[in-house]
Amino acid sequence: MSKAIIHPFRNALKGNIRCPRDKSLSHRAAIIGALSRGMTSITGFSFCQDCLATIECLRALGAKVEVFPEEERVTVESDGLFALQEPEDVLDARNSGTTIRLLAGVATGIEGLTILTGDRSLRRRPMRRIIEPLRQTGATLGGRAQDSFPPLFIRGLPKVNAIRHTLKVPSAQVKSALIFAALKGDGFSFIEEPVASRDHTENMLRYTGASIRKEHTTIIVEPCRELQAKPFPLPGDISSAAFLIALATLLPGSHIVVEDVGINPHRTGFLHCLEMMGGKFKISNQRQEFGEPRADLEVEASPLRGCEIAAELIPSLIDEIPILSIMASQAEGKTLISGAEELRVKESDRLQAIAQGLKSLGARVEEKVDGLIIEGPVPLQGGTVHSYGDHRIAMSFAVAGFVAQKDVIIEDVACIDISYPRFFQDLTVLGCDTFSLQSP
Repeated sequence: MSKAIIHPFRNALKGNIRCPRDKSLSHRAAIIGALSRGMTSITGFSFCQDCLATIECLRALGAKVEVFPEEERVTVESDGLFALQEPEDVLDARNSGTTIRLLAGVATGIEGLTILTGDRSLRRRPMRRIIEPLRQTGATLGGRAQDSFPPLFIRGLPKVNAIRHTLKVPSAQVKSALIFAALKGDGFSFIEEPVASRDHTENMLRYTGASIRKEHTTIIVEPCRELQAKPFPLPGDISSAAFLIALATLLPGSHIVVEDVGINPHRTGFLHCLEMMGGKFKISNQRQEFGEPRADLEVEASPLRGCEIAAELIPSLIDEIPILSIMASQAEGKTLISGAEELRVKESDRLQAIAQGLKSLGARVEEKVDGLIIEGPVPLQGGTVHSYGDHRIAMSFAVAGFVAQKDVIIEDVACIDISYPRFFQDLTVLGCDTFSLQSP
């Protein structure tokens, strides 16, 4: 188990940086490429462990995928929507919830048996939320512990029944699984989304020829005969950029520009909270590709104040709650986070991991069933924090260590490779190098 020793950093972050390309878009671009006729070229692909898991699964299903890591490029070649075949072996999604859930939707339309599993962490994540609605397709699905957890099995069909389902939790993964299944439906499918979540799947499928529209809160998916391969130039991942933005905000005198970041309105809750907390940032060079907006983010250090992060905001910043909690510990006043119970079934119980980690460093934090109450500012002390194998917990407490009074040791930082393999290298580019990494 690797660990990082983070020493307090007393200087400022300076410079321009490109954060990792968007993980959510990388998964979807590869999957859509495998369902599209022709060759899909994906530039700016995220070569993190999660996305590599998706690539390996798609290869096992018959897609031809070539990778060019030095160019951040991937090509996917396929004969189209009906080209994927029953795999010869179990598909390993590793730690990736996106991989297992989205491919479960795809597998309902692949004739034969598909079995999906993952690492120990993934095998504890809830799957009934996709199993039950996907059964509407006519495919046979099941999972471990009375359909609660992976491994999953799907006995798919070449043509599936249309779906009519209301999402019980705001989840882009569940929604995307249903949309992928609905592409091969025998009629129009209707997915009711009471609370909007990220709409990458809808944007990218429309770009390749699918007929998907939204009327009020209902997503309507028309059966699809064919998708056409198109290029996907991917932007940076705002969830990864959030760690750099947070550290620049907290370190006096800092001024950085994170270039070419995706700013899908269903993903920018972090920026909304940063604004509520008094953070200084500018959005410039805005443009759009395949329905996805992107821009440069210029950030300056600034004092912060506490804020209320209510349930309606959670879907747009679910991945950023850990780093927002670190920022809240340094903000003036009280920060209330509610409606975030979904964090208890992520790669770790993130609410518990955040609360325990912050308390161990001397912060004032109260853990609630669905959130946290954090009061600041509190000078963070040294100590040891466990990541619980969760990449976002590890990176959040690395940021905490740089602004702490004494050294912070983070156990198990190898998990950072799940989403941001160059995390510590990018910090060095911006001038922050007061850390040491130790291998097992």
